[in-house]
Amino acid sequence: MTTPAGPVEFRARLGRGLTVAVAVLCGIALVSTVLTDPGAALRLAPALALPAVVVWALFGRPAVIVSDAGVEVRNVLRTVRLPWPSIERIDTKYALTLYTAYGSYAAWAAPAPSRVQAMGSGPQDLSHLPESSYAAGGVRPGDLLSSASGQAAAHIRRRWEDLRDAGYLDAPRLERDTPEVRWHLRPATAVLLLAVSAVLSSRYL
Repeated sequence: MTTPAGPVEFRARLGRGLTVAVAVLCGIALVSTVLTDPGAALRLAPALALPAVVVWALFGRPAVIVSDAGVEVRNVLRTVRLPWPSIERIDTKYALTLYTAYGSYAAWAAPAPSRVQAMGSGPQDLSHLPESSYAAGGVRPGDLLSSASGQAAAHIRRRWEDLRDAGYLDAPRLERDTPEVRWHLRPATAVLLLAVSAVLSSRYL
């Protein structure tokens, strides 16, 4: 079965929920402070915003983006773009991990399930898996379709198998000696500035 083309983004559901929950709590705390003591709200604003930004950077922003060009692994500190010809193997032992001609890259946004989560899985979580899921003689808990790692791995494997079966990976050629890497300076700078502002405002305002 051919996998539809077009970018598909995977994020950990727990990360999304945690980001929204923390942002809401911080927003409620800020509004409540503004209503009771506007001066204190000014001092506390950076400290109240800091947890929301940190949680977003750690758990809300990381993702795995699959497109016609390859797989983009967006982790906390950097994004690595891996073209399809570079990908040699997909594993899910601890997290979705792509073994490539450039080295191995684990996805922060696609962790393998815990033992409790794996025990709660059903037959549907192992049905219709891509052929390459069984390459090592059996599937891992991280391949379960109800897990973040399993959902991303299944989609990547299907796209990879489509390209392989079409012959596009028979003689892979890489345009670069190293993968394209983008460091996340803006989120890191935002966290640093908020932390400094929180300390200064608590001391001097």
